[in-house]
Amino acid sequence: MASKFSKETYLYWYELMLLIRQFELAAEEKYKMEGKIRGFFHAYVGQEAIAAGVMTATRQEDPFVTAYRDHGLALAKGMSPDGCMAELYGKATGVAKGKGGSMHFFGKKEYFFGGHGIVGAQIGTGAGLAFAEKYKGTDNVSVTFFGDGAARQGILHETFNMAMTWKLPAIFICENNNYAMGTSVERTSNVHDIFKLADAYEMPADSVDGMSAEAVHDAMSRAVKRAREGGGPTLLEIKTYRYKGHSISDPQKYRTKEEVEEYKQRDPIQLVLNTITKNKYATKDEIAAIDKRVNDKVAAAVKFAEESPFPTEDEVLKDIVLTPNYPFIVD
Repeated sequence: MASKFSKETYLYWYELMLLIRQFELAAEEKYKMEGKIRGFFHAYVGQEAIAAGVMTATRQEDPFVTAYRDHGLALAKGMSPDGCMAELYGKATGVAKGKGGSMHFFGKKEYFFGGHGIVGAQIGTGAGLAFAEKYKGTDNVSVTFFGDGAARQGILHETFNMAMTWKLPAIFICENNNYAMGTSVERTSNVHDIFKLADAYEMPADSVDGMSAEAVHDAMSRAVKRAREGGGPTLLEIKTYRYKGHSISDPQKYRTKEEVEEYKQRDPIQLVLNTITKNKYATKDEIAAIDKRVNDKVAAAVKFAEESPFPTEDEVLKDIVLTPNYPFIVD
């Protein structure tokens, strides 16, 4: 069974997606069963093919910005599982010193410019990152991720208009997992195909199978090439599915268990593993070694988080913007 993607690419995809999946499942267990993680928590389980396909179509220097479902993309960008898990625990060794939590991962050296807790806010930030790259004269491409719910925000239209006017090197990715928080696209808009929103701005756009790392890579490669060559932005509606609720506390009454199971038959990790097996890219022992490596890495991240200290009280007022003599501060 011939494939245009190499053995190395499939093995990279498999290990990355498995790391994201196992990290999220371990964190969910620590949240639900042991209460070690608190606050908001939005898992990327089921959406891993997006992270995998995007990574092989971009460069490390290409800045990413996303919404609050950010753990998977942070790991894909190369952020340490140790630091990410510690951030979930609220520990001082976390990627935001334990002060950001689940929704606010950030890695400057990894070119990961955060998860954002305000719905849609990152769309404008992504255009700003693209403008910065154009201003500096690089050929880097800004990649902005948002959900189908955020596609209803006004900032999307303002940003799309400006991005096209200035031909910014930006790729806007709508990770359409069908339900926003718990409401289907069909109930919130007359436009059910989100990629068609780009038509109003004559922005190139496409609909992509988000359960296929191959399809994501191909669509991203086309968009990246256009952006690097000065052709401006692209909107990709990547149709995916989250196996977990919107957040950890979501009762998921808006969908049936049968629907979830139907999507699990197209699990992106299993699809990649099937290709590896059919093409004999790895033996059973080699796959087992990858599985063990990932499990060990996640176990080590949990151990690191649990053994790390909480931030000290003097951290409360650090890492915030302070304007001396601000006229509206009253003692």
